[in-house]
Amino acid sequence: MNAPVDTAPLLRILPIGGYAGRARMLVVRSALAYRRAWLAFVSGFFEPVFYLLALGQGLGSLVGVLPGPDGSPISYAAFIAPGLLAASAMNGAVFDSTFAVFFKLRYAKLYDAMLATPLGPVDIAFGEIGWALLRGGLYSLGFLSVMGAFGLLTSPWVLLALPAALLIAFAFAAVGMACTTFMRSWQDFDLVQLAIMPMFLFSTTFFPLSVYPRALQLLVECLPLFHAVELMRAFTTGIVGPGVLGHLTYFVVMAAIGAVVAARRLDVLLLK
Repeated sequence: MNAPVDTAPLLRILPIGGYAGRARMLVVRSALAYRRAWLAFVSGFFEPVFYLLALGQGLGSLVGVLPGPDGSPISYAAFIAPGLLAASAMNGAVFDSTFAVFFKLRYAKLYDAMLATPLGPVDIAFGEIGWALLRGGLYSLGFLSVMGAFGLLTSPWVLLALPAALLIAFAFAAVGMACTTFMRSWQDFDLVQLAIMPMFLFSTTFFPLSVYPRALQLLVECLPLFHAVELMRAFTTGIVGPGVLGHLTYFVVMAAIGAVVAARRLDVLLLK
C-alpha cells in the first residue's frame, strides 16, 4: 500500500482566506495529480531550450547580430532567448488552462463534484488559473536558468523578468480557460493551435518587427505574445523604456477580462 501523501507543506505555502483559501485546494489537487507524472509536467520546458540550441547557437552563427530594443547590435541568441522565455510562460499556462480544464469540465465532470463542497465557480476558476500560472512560472524559471548558463543575463533588470513572466502566464491562463468554456469538442482545440503557432512564429520571437510591411506590423502589435516578447527583451537586455508600462497594462487588462469571463462562464455551465 502506498504511503499517504503529506499535503501540509503545500497548504502552508499557499494563501488562506476568501477565494484564495478555497481555490488553493485545486492547486494542491493538481500538484498531487502530477506527482507521478512529473516527466510529462517538465517536458514542456525542453522545447524552448531546443530552439535556443538549434537556432541561437546553430543559425545564429550564420545570422550574426540583430538590433536590440535600443537599436544597438546584440547576438542572435540574445535576441531570440527573451522571445523563447515569453513563449515558455505562455505554453505552460495555456496547456493546463485549455486541454486539462476541458477534460475535467466535459468528461471527468470533476467540477460538478466540487460544487457539492464549499467551492463555487469563482473558486474553481481561480484554482485552475493559479495552477496554470505556477506551471508557466516554473517553465520560465527553468528557462531563465538556461539563459544564465549561456551568459545571456547581463543586466540587473533581469530580476523583474520572472515576476513579468508570472503576469504573462496568469493572463494567458485566464484567457485560455475563458476560451475553453466555449469549446464543444476536442476538434475545437485545432483553433488553439491555430492561434498559438502563428503568434509564436510572427511575434518578433525570431526576427525584428521591422522586417514586416507596416500593415502587418500593426497586426503583430495587437498580439499578446508580441507584448510578452518585448517585455522580456527589455528586462533581459536591461534596455527598459516607458513602453514597458504599456506592455504591463496590456497583460493586467487581459488577465482581468479572462478571469471574469472564465468565472461567469463556469457559473453558467455548472449552475444554470
